[in-house]
Formats: sequence, structure tokens, C-alpha cells
Amino acid sequence: MSAHGHTVASHAEAPARTFVWVWIWLVGITGIEVFLGYKNIPPAIMLTILIGLSVIKAALIMAYFMHLKFERLSLVFLLVPALVFCICMILIFFFPDSARLMHMRPH
Repeated sequence: MSAHGHTVASHAEAPARTFVWVWIWLVGITGIEVFLGYKNIPPAIMLTILIGLSVIKAALIMAYFMHLKFERLSLVFLLVPALVFCICMILIFFFPDSARLMHMRPH
């Protein structure tokens, strides 16, 4: 038996109440997204709102359930550019394609 103790750096843990509130917010945002799906809103506005809500949901999930809020700042700096890249790809490819499909609909 060794007398050497291993020190483990632990993160500040969030209380369970915090995770419940994050879950409630995620369910609420999902409810808003479903509600908007039944409304007759122009596609460009609808997609902008839905993408914005999805980014908020992804940020909440990454921060709390993937414990990114409790990680080193260097890991955050690694993941945020990837998020920005994904958002740019959505803006470049998704919006023009949805506008093209809107004009192909039979009226």
C-alpha cells in the first residue's frame, strides 16, 4: 500500500435544482418551437426564430448537461468556433435552399 494520495481536481458541481430548471427551460423552448410550427409565419422569419431557439437549446445542453460550464476556458474556445462554423454553414446552405423550395410550391 502506498501512502501517496492522488489529488483529483474536481469541478464545482451544480445542485440538482439547477438541472431541473435547465430541463424546464428546454421543455419550454421545445413547446414554443412546436407552437410556431402550427402558425402561418413567413418561412424566412420562421427559420430565423427556430434556428435562434435551437442555438439557445444547444448552448444550454452543452453548458449544463455536457458540463462545459464547469470546464477550462480553453475547451470553450475550442467548441465555440465550431458552433459559429455550423451556424455559418446553415446560413449559407439552408436558407437559400428553403427560399428556392418555397418558389417551387404549387399555389
